Amino acid sequence: MIKILELFGGVGSPRCALRNIGIPVKAIDYVEIDAKAVRSYNAIFRNELEHKTQSVIGWNLKPDILIHGSPCQDFSIAGQQKGADEGTETRSSLMWETINIVKQMGDWKPRYVIWENVKNVTSKHMIHNFNRYLSEMQKLGYSNSFETLDARDFGLPQARGRVFTVSVLGGEPFEFDDLIKTEMKSIDDFLEKDVPEVYNVTQPSVLSAIGKKGIKRATIIKDYAYTITTRQDRTPAQVIDLGNGKYRYLTERECWRLQGYTDDDFNRASEAHERNGRYVMPLYKQAGNSIAVPIFESMFRKMILNQTQGADHGE
Repeated sequence: MIKILELFGGVGSPRCALRNIGIPVKAIDYVEIDAKAVRSYNAIFRNELEHKTQSVIGWNLKPDILIHGSPCQDFSIAGQQKGADEGTETRSSLMWETINIVKQMGDWKPRYVIWENVKNVTSKHMIHNFNRYLSEMQKLGYSNSFETLDARDFGLPQARGRVFTVSVLGGEPFEFDDLIKTEMKSIDDFLEKDVPEVYNVTQPSVLSAIGKKGIKRATIIKDYAYTITTRQDRTPAQVIDLGNGKYRYLTERECWRLQGYTDDDFNRASEAHERNGRYVMPLYKQAGNSIAVPIFESMFRKMILNQTQGADHGE
């Protein structure tokens, strides 16, 4: 039984990944401040104990794997790039709360700590905080490694590059080179048939941006989708060409599929929300804030296999 602690847990991407590859998992706690994300999480895992909306504070817990993806808006090029200096109270500065939580665990610490964030976290304006995070983890006894992984290399037709940092307690650094990768599937396998007209593009601002470059742009999806965001109906946007000068947005279900969730996951989450307007906006937001499930599947296969081998050798 693998015990995990999910900080900034969203709708439970790592937990879904472990379930998908048949690894028994116990989520010893889940921390997420977005009440609507908690609602979806509880719906997906409704046969287990529910979790209330919580903020990040210290916990006396003993997970095997700690996963965190502190809010990326203040790192992201698409955001205001306020950064994550400790004490600035930006959303991205919550990464330091993860460090504090690990420190408060005392002598016992998780074997693996995984941190996911946007590629801009390693840019020249943000690298000082990234390097400090690695240094703090090293002081706590961890070996660090990081790599930019793209969802397209793990079967999903979505151009989504994210930096994954893996910290291993008292062991050799995690090697990304031999992760199992999967050929990208056809985008057609992820698109719905007979999509209602409510998803058609009608805003003049978006229609006029189709085919353009720059901030005010709308890109036509061909072989793969571009990064799924929390809003699909404002520029920059991505659209599907319906022919005859008509275009549509991705549906909420398509966005969840492109992040690697099953239709059953989506159906359960969808039941927890009501449509308010044209779309169920919380479902778009949750997909945009999530982490591609198949990337976690590949990482966990390697981690748990190594852990089992280590136990067999009496380590």
